[in-house]
Formats: sequence, C-alpha cells, structure tokens
Amino acid sequence: MAIVTPMHPDGSIHYEKLGELIDFQIERHTDAIVICGTTGESAAMTDQEHIDCIRYAVERTAGRVPVIAGAGSNDTRYAVELSKEAARLGADALLHVTPYYNKTSQRGLVRHFTEVADATDLPVILYSVPSRTGVNILPETCKILSEHPNITAIKEASGNISQVAEIRALCGEELDVYSGDDNQIVPVLSLGGKGVISVLSNVLPQETHDICARFFAGDLAGAAELQLKYLELIKALFMDVNPIPVKEAMNQLGQEVGECRLPLLEMTDTQKQALAGALKRANVVR
Repeated sequence: MAIVTPMHPDGSIHYEKLGELIDFQIERHTDAIVICGTTGESAAMTDQEHIDCIRYAVERTAGRVPVIAGAGSNDTRYAVELSKEAARLGADALLHVTPYYNKTSQRGLVRHFTEVADATDLPVILYSVPSRTGVNILPETCKILSEHPNITAIKEASGNISQVAEIRALCGEELDVYSGDDNQIVPVLSLGGKGVISVLSNVLPQETHDICARFFAGDLAGAAELQLKYLELIKALFMDVNPIPVKEAMNQLGQEVGECRLPLLEMTDTQKQALAGALKRANVVR
C-alpha cells in the first residue's frame, strides 16, 4: 500500500503518527509498505525528509513486511543517488516513477531506468502514471526493461486496461504487474496481475487485502463483489488530487494525519460532505 505522510499543524512530518499508521496497516494484513510515493507527498519533501522517512519506515516495520522506497526523480543522477541511499537504509525494493516535467522519449526511459536499476541490487518497480507525469511507459518499452535482472515489476496506473493486457502478453512472467488504480484491481488481477499498490488501503487495509486474497483463493465472484462494493468510495477518494481526499477521509475517521503540503489545498466543504457520505455508505468506521 502507498502510505500517506502524516503532518503536524506546522507542516512538519509527524513520525509518531506515521509509526501508528504502519502498525495499523500491518495488523490488518497489508503485505508491503510503499514509503515516499505520490500518496506520501514525496514531491514536497526535502532530501533529508525523504531519507528520514525511509529510515523510519524500515526501522518501524522491523522486517514484518517489505518496505518499498519511492526513489524516483526527473533527474537520473539524483534517482541513482537516492536509490543507493534507500538500499543503505535497508529498503527491500524501489519504486521508480517516470521522469516528469522534462519528460523523455521511450529510448530515454530505457536509459533512465537502466541507470537506476544498475545502481543497487534491489528489485525495481517501474511506475507508469502518465496523468501526473506526461510520460507513458509503452508495452514494448516494458519488454526491453523486463530483460534487466533488477527490474521486476511495474505499477501500472495508466488507467488503460488494454495496455495492461499488452504488457502481460509481451512480458509474461518477466515483469510482474500491480494495479496502480484501486478501481481496476480485479481487472488487472484477471490478466495475471500480482496485486495493487493502493490508496484505498489507507482507509480499508483489510478489505483491500481481501479483494486480492479472494481472487487468489479462486473466489472470483467474491473479489468482484468487494471491488464493486467500494467503487463509490474509491471514486470519492479521487474527487480531488491525491492524496488530498484520502488524508481528509483519515482525518474524518479520527486518525489525525494533518493536511497536505502546499500547493495541495484542503477540500471544499461540499467535497468534504460528499466524502463523508461515501465513507458512511461504505460503512467505514474507526
């Protein structure tokens, strides 16, 4: 799951609360923690905060579940150095988003991801989210990258289920696919996906786990039932820019994770009411 980064009222990172959230997730069968991902507001962190959060997550999990460290950047040199630091701190794997703003070609993506994968011995999960970065990892590029021994998976958040099918057809077992969209968990699993790197799990960790667990146990109808049951809530959690809604939902549920850092602004009262309604109808209670 992609964990939020809780903040104090002054905007500093609330490490004690982060520890509580990590324990909360593990107790409810989350299988891995992604620290410093998009949902964790890594783009608004200082270098030291990024490193400190990775260190804290590794220490707090204490080997109970793997820690996947977000180490992506639009600067290949920086991504390499951050990857090395995450490895030194004890992360179990790395999540690398496509370069954003300056962007690149598909050839540039191959070079970029090869450089970061060569930097450590850790497994690398590619992260394709073109709606945020402006760059899509094409299936043919995934095939090339899957030949690198350290590039083992992709978080696919293009929203294009046909692209997921093409990646699976081209890469087979050489590249594991994880859904990057909570509304497509079961569709991705049905194409041979291995799971989800989830925002929903911040609010419903056990239920998100159970969607996958039911599917892998052969209860396809049960998995689909849960997927559809929480579809309205999933939609509500993305009515504004992630992680604004999920942090608001957690605050409404009493978890006190604070606000997002600017430029992300809190939701309007109308949005908050709509989110509260979705939480109530999904029977989410703390």
